[in-house]
Amino acid sequence: MINLKNKNLEISLHLLIWLVLFFLPAAFTIGSETDWNGIFRHFWLQLIFLAAIFYLNYSVLVKWLFDDKKIWFFIANAVLLILLIYVKGQIFEWLEPDRPKMPGRRPPEALRYFFDFLIYLIPVAFSIAINASKKMQKAEEMKIEADNIKLQSELQHLKYQLQPHFFFNSLNNIYSLIDFDSEKAKQSIHSLSKLMRHLLYKTDVEKISLSEEIDFLNKYIELMSLRLNDKTKVYTNFPTQIPNLEVAPLLFISIVENAFKHGVSATQPSDIHFKMEILEDEIQFTASNSNFPKTDSDKSGSGIGVENLKKRLNLLYPEKHEFHYCLNDGMYIAEVKLKTK
Repeated sequence: MINLKNKNLEISLHLLIWLVLFFLPAAFTIGSETDWNGIFRHFWLQLIFLAAIFYLNYSVLVKWLFDDKKIWFFIANAVLLILLIYVKGQIFEWLEPDRPKMPGRRPPEALRYFFDFLIYLIPVAFSIAINASKKMQKAEEMKIEADNIKLQSELQHLKYQLQPHFFFNSLNNIYSLIDFDSEKAKQSIHSLSKLMRHLLYKTDVEKISLSEEIDFLNKYIELMSLRLNDKTKVYTNFPTQIPNLEVAPLLFISIVENAFKHGVSATQPSDIHFKMEILEDEIQFTASNSNFPKTDSDKSGSGIGVENLKKRLNLLYPEKHEFHYCLNDGMYIAEVKLKTK
């Protein structure tokens, strides 16, 4: 449908240009006696030849130039231009058979043919320029389409990478509960089933509502909190009045996972804080936790979460996001800011 509209627009534009050029000579003679025969000889006849050269090149000959048939392109145009110059001369002779030839007042025939040849080169140049710009535009469109396909493939890969990572971390937590609190383990499996339902039905889209994303975070935090001892305190501060905004699914879960992975100690008191603020044109999500770095031998989690988040933010919110993390007074702080406009 779009190509048809573009084609109709192109035809309309061509018609408009030629109509303006066709009636322009007559417009300059308004108010005086119009010499239609002179207008035909000196303007309309030339215009017909220029149009013939342009469209023959535009439709056929220029393709030879871009298809590595340059020699045939130049030969065909040389023959065409010389033929039209000859035909024009014959038509002039036919229209003005009795016109006196005064060599002293008229330029040499060779010079007139040379100037006609230069004039006829103009539509050739125009047809080359237009076709070249079309090819460049088509190449740019194909590049954009290829980039979009690559973007979607990369996003899909990141999403598939994130879901097993999330599932793996959740199973690790449930596994740690089985031996000493089987009831909590059962509860965790039930909570995990709810989260997996969200993963199955809510993440195969470009965006979900912010309220659904917050609900998912709350359920995950609740699941992860089941295995914690009394020395670890988890605080959440999510908005109760949530505006009608949309975000990419699973956008903040990597930060939450990271907070539980590095913010919990079996022997020392620790705090984990999650906070989301919705400003006029920005969503701010902050996670802060006590910092207990994992050793190289600790294989709980694959370590891909934060890198995954960086890539997704760059792909989904180019120049519309900020992601910072730092250590401050023994607390690891990660913050994501998303522009909503």
